[in-house]
Amino acid sequence: MATGPGGLDPGPDEELWQRLRVGDHFALGELFDRYADEVRAFAFRRTASWSAADDVVQATFLNTWRRFQRNPPGPLTAPTARGWLLRVAGHECNSLFRTANRLRKLVDRLPEPPPDDDHAADVARRLDDERRMSVIRRAVAKLPRHERETLELVVWSGLTTAEAADALGVPVGTVKARLHRTRRRFPDLLTRVDLTEELS
Repeated sequence: MATGPGGLDPGPDEELWQRLRVGDHFALGELFDRYADEVRAFAFRRTASWSAADDVVQATFLNTWRRFQRNPPGPLTAPTARGWLLRVAGHECNSLFRTANRLRKLVDRLPEPPPDDDHAADVARRLDDERRMSVIRRAVAKLPRHERETLELVVWSGLTTAEAADALGVPVGTVKARLHRTRRRFPDLLTRVDLTEELS
């Protein structure tokens, strides 16, 4: 019988799939052992970065587990789960690219720092930023956990409401409702980003 990478028998993925559908997390571990190397190689080809590929592997299997917990797919129709996992990995690569593009655009908009050999001013600014952030964190800590997590994903991490909903496993409407409540409590905190379209 043909074997996969490392001599693994491609074997009865149908059994693992069915076990995943009933919440058996050990089945996810077996699926990871079977296909993590292939997912990593796929992600490396897409990203040209082993570090990014490792991130994609983790996200692929984590989001696979979340998918099976929230809304298990139907029975496995392909001979193996490989194709399904690589589709998930492809989505994770795209998400990684979108995040990188957002960061690159942000960096491109930043002004060039003036030449300054004296780092004292920079250190003072960093300390001021940290103090201000500590005040903000203490205020945000008073929010319910689900509202705090939503704010951190959308406002501070730049996720769309749809991306945050997927990450949190809730409907988009729930994310928007949480942001509305947070905006009423901390109006100044949400003025740094344009959420008009996202919240409409």
